[in-house]
Amino acid sequence: MEDLKQYIEENKERFLEELFELIRIPSISSLEKHKPDMYRAAELWKKILLEAGADKAVVYETKGNPVTYGEKIIDPAKPTVIVYGHMDVMPVDPIELWNTDPFEPVIKDSKIWARGADDDKGQAFMHAKAFEYLVKTNQLGVNVKFMIEGEEEIGSPSLPKWCEEHKEMLKGDIILVSDTGMIAPNIPSITTGLRGLSYWEVEVTGPNRDLHSGLFGGAVANPINVLSKMIASMLDENNHITIPGFYDDVIEVSDEERALMAKAPFNLDAYEKALNLTTVVGEKGYTTNERTGIRPTFDVCGIWGGYTGEGAKTVLPAKANAKISTRLVPNQNHEKIAKLFKEHFESIVPEGVRVKVEYLHGGQGYVCPIDMPAYIAADKAYETVYGKRPVPVRSGGSIPIISEFEKILGIKSILMGFGLESDAIHSPNENFPLEQFFNGINTIPYFYKYFTEMNQ
Repeated sequence: MEDLKQYIEENKERFLEELFELIRIPSISSLEKHKPDMYRAAELWKKILLEAGADKAVVYETKGNPVTYGEKIIDPAKPTVIVYGHMDVMPVDPIELWNTDPFEPVIKDSKIWARGADDDKGQAFMHAKAFEYLVKTNQLGVNVKFMIEGEEEIGSPSLPKWCEEHKEMLKGDIILVSDTGMIAPNIPSITTGLRGLSYWEVEVTGPNRDLHSGLFGGAVANPINVLSKMIASMLDENNHITIPGFYDDVIEVSDEERALMAKAPFNLDAYEKALNLTTVVGEKGYTTNERTGIRPTFDVCGIWGGYTGEGAKTVLPAKANAKISTRLVPNQNHEKIAKLFKEHFESIVPEGVRVKVEYLHGGQGYVCPIDMPAYIAADKAYETVYGKRPVPVRSGGSIPIISEFEKILGIKSILMGFGLESDAIHSPNENFPLEQFFNGINTIPYFYKYFTEMNQ
């Protein structure tokens, strides 16, 4: 692969132009008005894969958003790598906090600034260009299948059924994913674990209409007050989750593994400074990396009710709502946790109000063995490009479909991420360093090289 860097250098402007065309599509899966954009993105991915060298590419319908599938089969007897990515992105609100148009990518300070620059258009696109290089230089040694979905940011509700319906087409040996990150630009890492997720919306209802807070305050339960107290009760003074049975299936990580995790470079002062924090907060008895990697969490993702406009309005609201999530560790079942939360939340509602709990979506956690051939190939690929072996880390994030792939298709996934914590994914001013983008295109072909060699 002596010409790989030269190929990237000669084509880097084209790569960026093609990526920017993809980014400009506002493919926000959680907003129904962007449904047409999901199809635009799917059709563009079809074009990208065909131009990169796929033998065929097809846009498939699902009960929700489309899936773009492409493949190149060089020999049915050879191993098959399935590349998974997603074309959908998170909403951009609050839009006023963006320094640039979120769907008009710009390059500044050697970074791409736009929604989806990292998560996951930029990272998925790296695979298309790595594949293009291997095909055009006749160095592809395995079969490759692409599966690009449009609902990852809302929990991939349609993809499991689609996978069930196309199990024969999706036969493979490993699923290759870039939807995670690295510890630092000069410290490569491979994500070996993902937390699971359960996500709800709750509603507390009091009177049949908004009331005057002076005439009715003190005599009628205020739904916002009630909801705030109910949520506050979910964590104790040690930030331990109080839902009965919540920790029953949590596997405690051994002291030996915790010691290995502690070797990962981490600067607490720099972490706090980057987030403008006076101190970190979390479950007592665990470090920051442990809290985000091996422990479950409980968080309010949004809360609203009453009057929130400019100035004052003395109102006792009729309703209060919140969106709540728990991150789960492997062995915790998201459906069991969904049931436990609902039962507990309904059991603590006080007199004077009614509560409704709606389960929106969830997924299982995932653990990747570090002795399987695909992990070893990824390890060697990073070492080849970065000059050092990657650190195995457990991510605090969730990709619910990863555990579903293993359940439905019987295939493990390898998570080769190139994003950085500073990329601000899901937030205003999402970005992706050009260096990481091009390093990804440089590293992925070596994964194929070593994976091919290990399967000869």
